[in-house]
Amino acid sequence: MAQATPQLQGITVLNLASVGPAARAARTLADFGAQVVQVSPTPRKGAKQIQPPFHSYGAGRGIQRIQIDLKAEDGKKAFMKLASTADVIIESYRPGVVERLGIGFDAVRELNPGIVYCSTTGYGQDGPAAGWAGHDINYLGVAGYLACTEPRADGGAPIPGATVADSAGGGMHAVLSILAALVRRSLGGEAQYLDVAATEGVVSLMSLSIDQYLATGEEAGPRKVLLTGRYAFYDVYRCRDDKWVSVGAIEPHFYRNLCGLLGLEQFAELQMDDARQDEIRAAFKEAFLKRDRDEWVAELAPKDTCVAPVYAIPELVDDPHFAERGVFMQAEDAEHGRFRQVAPILAGGVRDQPEWRVRPAGESDAQALLEDAGYSAAEIEEMRHAGAVQ
Repeated sequence: MAQATPQLQGITVLNLASVGPAARAARTLADFGAQVVQVSPTPRKGAKQIQPPFHSYGAGRGIQRIQIDLKAEDGKKAFMKLASTADVIIESYRPGVVERLGIGFDAVRELNPGIVYCSTTGYGQDGPAAGWAGHDINYLGVAGYLACTEPRADGGAPIPGATVADSAGGGMHAVLSILAALVRRSLGGEAQYLDVAATEGVVSLMSLSIDQYLATGEEAGPRKVLLTGRYAFYDVYRCRDDKWVSVGAIEPHFYRNLCGLLGLEQFAELQMDDARQDEIRAAFKEAFLKRDRDEWVAELAPKDTCVAPVYAIPELVDDPHFAERGVFMQAEDAEHGRFRQVAPILAGGVRDQPEWRVRPAGESDAQALLEDAGYSAAEIEEMRHAGAVQ
């Protein structure tokens, strides 16, 4: 059933980051109906904030914009004025930067005792690695994710096909923490500071394997445990047309169904027999090579076998299942034309979205935002002239 009212309607978020975990968190909060304001530096000060491609992060869908020079006294005052009535602030500067700018948690809390202040970094606000620069691949390496993935030909860990640390380890980690803090505040809690480290988010994602090692000493490297490919029933297999299927028949009855439909009943009771896994895997490989991928999917997927296609992106965007569930929506950019993009698809989001018209890069909501904050038209014009806001 479609959600009629956005779940975070009435919540105001100030986001100080243009990319990475903070931007992903802001995107998700906006998809749930929060009023998200993108606070960027003013260009005339030679700011170095990255500007993502026009289509990134939902192409700015439903996000307001203002440019503020946080080093100018009037700019800082304008930010603090907006912060005084906001519910959430998200930032991704190096540890200590917002305090030096005078816009850190303690400064905002004096004006807004209910603020939820979320700092997102790779390694957290303290500790020996707090000052390290990094990106997704670094965080996945530190948290054990890369070491548990099937190695490439030279023995090194492969580069993942998704930015797991940015999106889940950082972005969704931030969203979960922010929502929990908002619930706490609604029950009488006060201002809260959230130190979101993407690496720790990935450690949480890796907890099954890490906890297994800590409790038993069993290391979850490639092909060493169930979820890293130790058994033939949890693997990917090439089909006759050089496309692939994924197999995840963990439960015994799913495994038996798979063996029967592949004509390999002789292996049905040998699911966890380590001595026979090479033989079973070789038999699975031979069987899947007899038919094209989509033939196998049509035959196996509806029959409780835990088989699914391995899609390339051009295939998944036209998948009828995703189409029926409204996973993609239309957008239009004045320069680049019409295109599709991922809709607000997390549970509870409003999927029935009108076509999004991408706003010009320089378009700003500064006038309306500052007027709502109590500034007069003359004061806003003076700040614009001085370069404090744009």
